[in-house]
Amino acid sequence: MVASKINVTVNGTVHSFKEDITPAEVIEKTGVPYTEGASVCIVKKQKEEEKTQTKEYILQTNKGPLVIELKDPSSLSSQIWINSFEKLTPLPILMESSDAISFGPFETEYNFVRGSKRYRKYEIVFSAGGFDTSKTTLIISKKDHYAEYGVPEDGVFATLIAGRTNLDQIDKGDVIESITPYIEEKEAYGDGYCTTDLSVPLKDGDRLITAAEIEMSPHSPQGTETFFAIIKDGTYTVDATANAFRADETLKGEPCEYENFEPRKIGAVCLRTAGTGRGQAYISTANRASSLLHSVVGHVTSGMELAYFAKPGDKFTVETAPPRLLLLGHDIGDSRELLTALGIKMKVDGFGGDDNVIVAQSPATTIEILREGEVTVTTVPKSKLIEVEFYYDDAPKSVEFFRHSIDLKTQPVGSLPVSMVYDETFIFKAVKQAEKYKEIMPENVPKGSVKAHDIGITNQSAKRMGYIGVRLADETMFGPTGEKFEATNIIGRVLNPENLKNIEEGDVIYIQEINARKTEQPHESEDEMPEEAEE
Repeated sequence: MVASKINVTVNGTVHSFKEDITPAEVIEKTGVPYTEGASVCIVKKQKEEEKTQTKEYILQTNKGPLVIELKDPSSLSSQIWINSFEKLTPLPILMESSDAISFGPFETEYNFVRGSKRYRKYEIVFSAGGFDTSKTTLIISKKDHYAEYGVPEDGVFATLIAGRTNLDQIDKGDVIESITPYIEEKEAYGDGYCTTDLSVPLKDGDRLITAAEIEMSPHSPQGTETFFAIIKDGTYTVDATANAFRADETLKGEPCEYENFEPRKIGAVCLRTAGTGRGQAYISTANRASSLLHSVVGHVTSGMELAYFAKPGDKFTVETAPPRLLLLGHDIGDSRELLTALGIKMKVDGFGGDDNVIVAQSPATTIEILREGEVTVTTVPKSKLIEVEFYYDDAPKSVEFFRHSIDLKTQPVGSLPVSMVYDETFIFKAVKQAEKYKEIMPENVPKGSVKAHDIGITNQSAKRMGYIGVRLADETMFGPTGEKFEATNIIGRVLNPENLKNIEEGDVIYIQEINARKTEQPHESEDEMPEEAEE
């Protein structure tokens, strides 16, 4: 007897399997992208049934989207809209005043009502131009006012619910380029859910999504690198959700540059660049206008279901185009081989021996390297590379301070100048003076003794806060920075202390974290303004 088969769509491609297949078996058989421990999305086969009429429509203008909502889809004006919106575009602006803005004309048929009526801000009506419905216009009210427009008997039929800042930018010569109904998530993506249980049985007609693909914006080279740092373990973590976004707070509080002003359409990947939540990444799950707080760094091109159905605490696999081109921490040989395959020239500045490691690259960003077709790398002997392990559980805030101060939160190798060397004690001071804007409260202070190779940082109970120190021997009186125990926070340990022995004052060492992990950042104490309120 021939075994029965089922069809499952995996990341957009239909595959036939035996009837009792599971996501784990599908991933193994197909080799599709998946990061261990991440969620997958399963969308169940939909029944053929009539779809519910949407009430929301997206009017895409050359100044950004306007989103309108019908008051009653069964009303006369709404039916006129539903039956004609597909034929209206391109729809140019006809008139703009302090009271209202109109688009048209276009032809309709309805019985209009004469007389002045009150219209509230953001209400939308049809108007018979010159009391002639063959010259109908679409009017959006910009403020409360009275006017005689020659409207249908039911009057106002819709309201502008998003894109209000875009409305203020529209002027003569602008145009509504397209009009599309906004389909609710459930209707657009079906009955789906995210799960880490890869043993659930799949049924015929199911869709399995294991990864989201993101195309990075060529207009956001710095932001792209920040996003690469957020997903360095290959996953996007959903820390917060709302109707309009799924937020990853991995680098919340970290500075990032504003580069790309464009509408945040569904699937847009943005970074918040100012205010509360700076450094957070967002994937848009609803169309929103451009924002001066959110720089667009990319767009989800497939696997959007993972973002839609993700819950707080979920994480899902992401792949980017292009992938990150980061050479720091690698040797020249391996890097040259990779770059040659990509057609990129490499220049070497610094130590050129076999025992080398790359500690800097110029240009620093993937987008710029690919654009220019060449990169200059700075190399040092591996003896200059200090491997460390951090005590996240015992000193989370101090570890965060240190990683921030030497850029280890965004790249795999950080630099640290040597400030002082004495009696097998090494004192360092980061170039970035993070102590001027970040606190170092006492945390994990020593009790009784400090072990050799422990890394200490002076907390704010002493004048030299922010200094970092390491000793090569156990100590019972002072911390690694020479301060009293109560002024010292122990944040980790050096794993290869022999590399410290030959350094001198004025040298620069390079720090690489071993067993690095994606850590949760503490939430800000102040309330964050909801995303929708920023419109």
